[in-house]
Amino acid sequence: MTAWHTTSARRFARREWGPVFRTVRDRLAHDRWRALPMTLGAVCLTSLFQIVQNTAWGFQPVQNLGSVKAADPLWLALLRTPLSLFVPALDLPVWGALAQILLVFGIAEICVGWWRTLLVAYVATLAGTTYARIGLALGPDHPFGLPVSDRIVNDTGPSAAVVGLAMYVCWRYRAYLTGGLVILLMIGEVLIKNNLAGKEHLAAMAAVMAVCVVRAQWGPRRSGTPRGQRHQHPARARPGRPGRG
Repeated sequence: MTAWHTTSARRFARREWGPVFRTVRDRLAHDRWRALPMTLGAVCLTSLFQIVQNTAWGFQPVQNLGSVKAADPLWLALLRTPLSLFVPALDLPVWGALAQILLVFGIAEICVGWWRTLLVAYVATLAGTTYARIGLALGPDHPFGLPVSDRIVNDTGPSAAVVGLAMYVCWRYRAYLTGGLVILLMIGEVLIKNNLAGKEHLAAMAAVMAVCVVRAQWGPRRSGTPRGQRHQHPARARPGRPGRG
């Protein structure tokens, strides 16, 4: 009975995570750190912002460049959004943000490409920022509303982008159970800690799920071949297997 459960678990793991694992493994084995230029740049930029904002002279300039609050004018929030992903939240340890970027951004960059990674990340981040304004307009008595005090909460860091990228990669590589687990975890976060960040994560997931639906209906058809196989060394590539379109 134990052997049967072990075999079933291995089959599940291969089916659910095998394509992503093989894509990441093969790309890193061939290109090593050259496979992650955007991710490594994001880690360096986040580290730089963390160092600068903890100096006596650097806090305000970093806030001016990448700090977003719902109280800000919309045009100013949109101008700051591109850098807001890389400004660590003041109330969280910076190593958490760096780990999220290195792991999730890195996997996404290898699996779907750097420009799709950035695009999905910004869609998720903008969805969270937009929700904050809608939630404040709805008010604290509405199930999806927010209290007035959230107007001045710093809306920075990569967490919404990380959640959105996790959903997108799960969809692209058909890891549907893992994607469902991410959704349940984010719902649980809101039930346990009913704060702005948790609700923004739900908004980010909803936006990325909408992107997935649009791509499924009108985008190019997905192939079963992992994207990373297009980057294999010619001597190791298997002939006759098309790459992803």
